[in-house]
Amino acid sequence: MQITKTISETREALATSGSHKKIGFVPTMGALHKGHLSLVEKCHLESDFTVVSIYLNPAQFGPQEDLNRYPRNLERDIDLLRSYDADLIFTPDDVQMYPEGYCTWVKVEGLSDILCGASRPGHFRGVATIVLKLIHIINPNLMFMGMKDYQQIIVLEKMIQDLNLETKIVRCPIIRESDGLAISSRNAYLGPEERQRATCLINALKTAQKMVNDGCLDSKILISEAENIIRESDGKIDYIKIVDSSTLQELPEVKSNAMMLLAVYIGNTRLIDNIELLS
Repeated sequence: MQITKTISETREALATSGSHKKIGFVPTMGALHKGHLSLVEKCHLESDFTVVSIYLNPAQFGPQEDLNRYPRNLERDIDLLRSYDADLIFTPDDVQMYPEGYCTWVKVEGLSDILCGASRPGHFRGVATIVLKLIHIINPNLMFMGMKDYQQIIVLEKMIQDLNLETKIVRCPIIRESDGLAISSRNAYLGPEERQRATCLINALKTAQKMVNDGCLDSKILISEAENIIRESDGKIDYIKIVDSSTLQELPEVKSNAMMLLAVYIGNTRLIDNIELLS
C-alpha cells in the first residue's frame, strides 16, 4: 500500500501501477466507518487498483457548520485501509487542493440548490469542485459512493455527464446499525439519549414505505405522518420530501421510482437518510 500527499506523487504512483488496470476510487473525508469500508471492499472486488482519498474538504462546509469539530484520525484510517487491501491512499492538504489564488468552482445548476443545497448554500459547489479535481488527478474508471448521500450522487452523476467524463459512479447501499440508523461520521456527535432518538429517521421512512405498500400514494399524507414520528422524538425537521429519484423534483403523488428524502436535527446534529418508496 502506498500513501501519497501530493498531486505529483499520486500521478506518478498511478502511472507506475500499469495503464491496463481498471482503477477504482473511493473519495472520503476520513473518520472512516463501516459504510466507507464497505465501499472500499466493493471497490477492491470490482477494480484492479483501489485508490482512497482522505481529505476534509473545507469548501463544502458553511461558516456556521462543523468543520472544526469534524472527527479526524488519519493514523486509524490508514490502519483500517491497510486491512482492506487499499492500493493507494491520497491524503492531500489544503495547499495541494486549493493553492493560493485559487478561484475556480463547479456548480451543477438546479440540483445543487434544493433539499440539502437549500439548507447548506454552497455545499454542493464545494463537493462538485473537489470531486472533479480528484477525478482529474486519479482518472478512475469507477467511483464508489454510498446511497445515504443520495442528492450528492445525483449532482455528481449530472456533472460527470455534462462534462463528458469517463468515470462511472457505482451506487452502493446504505450501511445501517442493527437498529436501522444509517452509519455516518456525524453519529459520533450524538449522546446516548440522542442516539436512541435518532432511530426516528428510519422509523419515519419505513412507516411511509409501508403506507405506500398499503395503498396510500398522497405525498402530503405520507410526509405528515413522517413529520409526526420525527416530532414525537423531539427531532427538528430540516426537510422531508418525496421526489423523483432521477430529477429530485417533488412529487404530489408517489409513482414509480419515488423516494422519500429527509434531513433532521437530533440535538445539534444534522442527519440525513432516504428510502425508495415505490420501485
